[in-house]
Amino acid sequence: MKQIILTDKAPMPIGAYSQAVKHNGQLFISGQLAIDPATNKLVFGGIEKEATLVMENIGNILSAAGMTYENVLYATILLRDINDFEKVNAVYSQYFKKETAPARVAYQIACLPKNANIEITMVAGE
Repeated sequence: MKQIILTDKAPMPIGAYSQAVKHNGQLFISGQLAIDPATNKLVFGGIEKEATLVMENIGNILSAAGMTYENVLYATILLRDINDFEKVNAVYSQYFKKETAPARVAYQIACLPKNANIEITMVAGE
């Protein structure tokens, strides 16, 4: 049976979806934007700041599900500008050990919700 994960330490969903769903030991985290959970407003201020906020929000969702970044199996990074990849990768890499890092893809896309610069989604497992 699926378990809906919801924490006030991450942005509230802006549509008909959950922050995350846990099922059969796997956690599926919805795409997270650089939204401040205290205000539910999108934060700009440079891709490093935005990527850090996204990763912190994901960390809080993982924690609410009883997991950590060590549980992450797969990540997808969506960028408005692929030229931000190296800066985002530098932030992202701070949250994982190189020897146990998850599989990952990164794409440039035309537009993200709310005209955000970055969105990250992850799948974790027990």
